Amino acid sequence: MSEQQTPANQATGNNGQDDVTHFGFRNVPKSQKASQVAEVFHSVAGKYDLMNDLMSMGIHRLWKRFTIELSGVRPGHQVLDIAGGTGDLTMKFSDLVGPSGKVVLADINASMLQVGRSRLTDRGYAGNIEYVQADAEHLPFPDNNFNAVSIAFGLRNVTDKDQALRDMTRVLKPGGKLMILEFSKPTNPLLSKAYDTYSFSALPLMGQLIAGDSESYKYLAESIRMHPDQDTLKGMMENAGLVNCKYYNMTGGIVALHVGIKP
Repeated sequence: MSEQQTPANQATGNNGQDDVTHFGFRNVPKSQKASQVAEVFHSVAGKYDLMNDLMSMGIHRLWKRFTIELSGVRPGHQVLDIAGGTGDLTMKFSDLVGPSGKVVLADINASMLQVGRSRLTDRGYAGNIEYVQADAEHLPFPDNNFNAVSIAFGLRNVTDKDQALRDMTRVLKPGGKLMILEFSKPTNPLLSKAYDTYSFSALPLMGQLIAGDSESYKYLAESIRMHPDQDTLKGMMENAGLVNCKYYNMTGGIVALHVGIKP
């Protein structure tokens, strides 16, 4: 199902609901989505890494490693890691850019940003990392500033994805690369059915047992289903001004890495 076909978007039109968007499977005013997403991640921040390992059985590390390998980041580069959370990608980028480069870990959620800062500081990362609380739709950075921009498992939580893609493109230098790592649509119907069962049964249960919060993980499962499929997102990236856009399915399309270049 593409984003144009989602129930939330079907609800909009000339019926007074033009300012409605989806929060999981529910419709909410656009003005409220960011705060509701913030509540979710404030709730799960302390257990975020543990839950990532449990939910993906550790495979998220391979997805992120592939993202790093395709990034083309080199010493001296400037990198923006949006929705950087607890800093998995930021750490790897920091190693790659070295002392002459810089990595900005940006997250809209203060709790996640604090967890990321504490984690990276504890591991000895300091000199070439900057922490910025920022909204992906309105990035507080100048045009043509970064060699690479990444957003991992964050775009589906953004209210206006098209605006966010335009702003990510804006801050890239010409020739710079945008990488979007996100849950997507399984390519096999049998895998899709099993994935649905796992997402809507096991994830909320694990959330309750480990993080004491089943509702947040129910939302996370729903938000994945409301996210644009692979081809729809590729088209959105092209509409934002990126070229050579392509995607790489991983784990049967459960996750996809989308890549585009700023001309």
